[in-house]
Amino acid sequence: MSLQKQVMEQMKAAMKAKDTVALQALRAVKAAFLLAKTANGSQEEITEEQAVKIIQKQVKQRKDSAAIFIKQNREDLAAPELAEITILEQFLPAELSEEEIKKVVLATINELGASGMKDMGKVMGVVSNKLAGSADGKTISMLVKSSLSN
Repeated sequence: MSLQKQVMEQMKAAMKAKDTVALQALRAVKAAFLLAKTANGSQEEITEEQAVKIIQKQVKQRKDSAAIFIKQNREDLAAPELAEITILEQFLPAELSEEEIKKVVLATINELGASGMKDMGKVMGVVSNKLAGSADGKTISMLVKSSLSN
């Protein structure tokens, strides 16, 4: 079942259960899907890869908001954001551990023959494509930086 259909099924379930937090998160994802689908005047279906990126962006936005709310001691506003994150993360592929990401980074560095920070862009591009959807960009960047600076 496609990611878009899964979101719709979960939305129906949330409506029946009167789960307002889940419904709000899923409606935001559905709206993002529609915006992506109609961008540039095209009526094409979005790919699974695009759908994963959209959901990742939604999760990142909520994490950023929650962090700001927590920093300002507004737990009442942070709690719904954190709840929405758990709902959205069920649609994402499992995150890789830092060790698994580091193995891919080191293999890519050897594969490309990268030797220093000047090659960071090349390595980042390849690793980001390999790990699309299963690793955070900040983590990848940090590991590539530390591996190339050694």
